[in-house]
Amino acid sequence: MLTVFLSFLLASTPLSIVDDGESTDKLLKEDFELTLVDRMFIDNLKLDVQMDVLNDKIYQEPVNAKLAEDGDIISEKPGIALDRIAFQKVFREYFYHGTPTELALPEREIYPRVNSELLAQIKETTIGSYQTSFRTDNEERTRNIELASKAINNHVVFPGESFSFNETVGKRTKEKGYQRAPVIIEGELAEDIGGGICQVSSTLYNAVDIDGVEIVERYSHSRSVPYVPPGRDATVSWHGPDFVFKNTNKQPILIRSQAKNGTMAIQILSSESP
Repeated sequence: MLTVFLSFLLASTPLSIVDDGESTDKLLKEDFELTLVDRMFIDNLKLDVQMDVLNDKIYQEPVNAKLAEDGDIISEKPGIALDRIAFQKVFREYFYHGTPTELALPEREIYPRVNSELLAQIKETTIGSYQTSFRTDNEERTRNIELASKAINNHVVFPGESFSFNETVGKRTKEKGYQRAPVIIEGELAEDIGGGICQVSSTLYNAVDIDGVEIVERYSHSRSVPYVPPGRDATVSWHGPDFVFKNTNKQPILIRSQAKNGTMAIQILSSESP
């Protein structure tokens, strides 16, 4: 729990926070005054900046509910953020009346988009599926496929929303565990970080090519690939092509993705068929 000292003791910087018993600089009352009107009003722009700083120190991102490998539901976890309304109320009491001089930062819960109840509803019906095969003896390519598959697994796309493969998977880097593996660049085989993940995007494309899903953006490789029929692939690159689809159903859809023992398998689940 962070504690803020609301004090106008002499100091040079506008922030005082106590965390684990260690105090930093003081929060100056004068730093939030508008000097144009006889020092009577709070500079709300400065106060907003200060609340952003405090929020960054206590923020905890919520965690969506998800399905375990065996199909059991793992419950969601709410996040934490600064309660800005409560903080402003107390700060104004201090600014205009001098009390209180110390307060524990007020917190509010942030609820995740996907809770256990929603997940229980949309995991019942398979509305699309597809699987492809890959060679596990290419360990680097296998690792890349596993990482990309994990990144899209348990992703829920709500009605009217679009799913971007690049935005969901993120940049493929060594720091994330992606390795150099074969890729197709302008019709030629080469090696690059994240090689092989196009098998994940291509498997996903074939799984979501169903009623109730609109393919927004898809590009084929410049040459055929062995894991899907000709013209049924979806190439992706961080600074290039993306694979994007839109959920036009009236219900959310859930992506279940798994890369295991040489099989890349994707299921698309919802509460009802489109």
